[in-house]
Amino acid sequence: MADILVIEDDQRIRELVCRHLASDGYGVTSEGTGLDGLRALTANPPDALVLDLGLPDLDGLDLLKMVRSVVDLPVLVLTAREDEATILAAFDGGADDYVVKPISGPQLSARISALLRRGKADNGDVLAVGGLEIRLGPREAELDGRLLELTAKEFDVLAYLAARPGQVVPKDDLHAAVWRAPAGTEGRTVDVHLSTIRKKLGEKPDDERRYLHTVIGAGVRLVDPGA
Repeated sequence: MADILVIEDDQRIRELVCRHLASDGYGVTSEGTGLDGLRALTANPPDALVLDLGLPDLDGLDLLKMVRSVVDLPVLVLTAREDEATILAAFDGGADDYVVKPISGPQLSARISALLRRGKADNGDVLAVGGLEIRLGPREAELDGRLLELTAKEFDVLAYLAARPGQVVPKDDLHAAVWRAPAGTEGRTVDVHLSTIRKKLGEKPDDERRYLHTVIGAGVRLVDPGA
């Protein structure tokens, strides 16, 4: 079974999370501060990380960036912060999932299991649309041989669309699939990520030959601009 590191300063919550994950068969270790968590993570990288944002020594968003600079693993943010700015900052910083406390033990385990399944994608799985190539295993994307610097959610959005080339995907459906959120909660999250993806692809809205197309009132689609 996978090993999970929990970084949470509230001892009661930390013990509850660890106890539940351990009862589901996971190997669990925990730390109460950001720096101790970072040391534990680099010394013995786990298979996934559960991260609180309200830590006593480091802001959790800063720690998330540090984590992403040293290891590549699924990160589930578990926090009391529920404002949209923080949620977007967490996803932009590399979070794979974002959960607002409280959460039931079974739901936490289900989310951890989903993250671990996604991390086991076959290294040979490749999605190609025109000059855009997306390698699911190493989670890398290239455009005409140039490696794209994508956040975790930007990669997931691009991969989801690339798996459906030419298909108009409603933004609510895209949000529900990538963020695993209920329908009707999309807000501006998808638009923000599509905007940054367009910039990284070097596209402008008035370009005739572009990969990402917004269909007003319907959704967004990814196409081969050379087709």
